[in-house]
Amino acid sequence: MPDRQALAEPLLSLAPRDTAAPRDTVAPRGRDAQALLLVESQALVGGPSPLLQWLTPRERELVLSQGRRRVLNRGQTLFNQGAAHEGIYLIESGRIRVFYTAPSGREITLAYWNPGNFVGGPEIFGAGVHLWSGVAATNSSVVQIPGKALRGLVMQIPSLAIGLIEGLTFKGKCYSGLAQMLGTRSITERLAHLLLHLVDVYGVEDAQGTLIGAAFTHADLAHMVGATRQWITISLKRLQDQGVVVCRKSRIVVRRPDVLQDMRGQGD
Repeated sequence: MPDRQALAEPLLSLAPRDTAAPRDTVAPRGRDAQALLLVESQALVGGPSPLLQWLTPRERELVLSQGRRRVLNRGQTLFNQGAAHEGIYLIESGRIRVFYTAPSGREITLAYWNPGNFVGGPEIFGAGVHLWSGVAATNSSVVQIPGKALRGLVMQIPSLAIGLIEGLTFKGKCYSGLAQMLGTRSITERLAHLLLHLVDVYGVEDAQGTLIGAAFTHADLAHMVGATRQWITISLKRLQDQGVVVCRKSRIVVRRPDVLQDMRGQGD
């Protein structure tokens, strides 16, 4: 059995499409480095272990030998909603945004997934079609493992099977938490919650407050909270007029987190 401490670092080393992703200047902290999610409480979902974390070097080599590396530029599509499954994509570097597109064309961001995670589920063995899309939010590298090969690998490597189950379990909790947030919280509450979450993940001390050290467009924020870009623009302007935030192009400084805390509990 490999030493867990020795294998604890991610196997592979998380921005944006111009209208749909953050460009990082500050590395995300703690378990939020694993994924960026809109959920009621991070304690409800914890954090996923990197898929290959507990594999031996030989097992890792075997898994990666069955895959094909793909390098994507920021904004490049990895897989499309409705397209046939081709297996999973293990993120080596960069960040992948997954999102659902409604028949009306409106998008909702499900999550941003970071190195060590996999995307392309839930039908990981290649059956059916994708239920949502994936796009490179930053310049990214992934390893595509075909469904048929993955099925054979899990028969040989129990730790890989456990990693896949844990990963799918985590994703299920995430998307359940997102559905609960969308169904029970007003848009105003969701925006306040998101801004506080981004402060926790990317916050940097600034002369005017706490700078969110990753660039998010108004469209990015709208896709994450289930609003329109126009609503986000109006809401941020109102918050700035009230002295709660300061908006600097695609950067936001939070001056009054206490007001956002109150907003998170009061709604519209």
